[in-house]
Amino acid sequence: MYPLSAAYFLMEAPQMAHYEHLPIYKSAMDVAVYFEKIVKNFSRYHKYTLGSELRMLSREMVKLIIKVNSARDKLPLLHELREQLEALKIVIRIAKEVQAFTSFKSFQHAIEGVVSVSKQNEGWIKSLSRG
Repeated sequence: MYPLSAAYFLMEAPQMAHYEHLPIYKSAMDVAVYFEKIVKNFSRYHKYTLGSELRMLSREMVKLIIKVNSARDKLPLLHELREQLEALKIVIRIAKEVQAFTSFKSFQHAIEGVVSVSKQNEGWIKSLSRG
């Protein structure tokens, strides 16, 4: 039996489409990193309930953008991303209402980031619907 080199595994790996250059990916990463940072300042109760959900949803959003970029049929995944972004907005609004955010500015930055990703997603949907 011959030992397999790392080059063998690299050659056999499926090629992923590059996504790091996408503005929507960059915006989504900014949102995910922001949630990782601000959830630390939530109260213990909110940190482990709403904070965990915000962090999880934002990471899923980034993963879904990567998946969309690699997919042949992007529209169904973009519609799934739309739903996920709406869910994230709802959790952000709930967090605001129960005063989980330490300041209004913190909430504002979070919601503006998600709205930015949502607008980019809608633009992507429109560009594919026209073409």
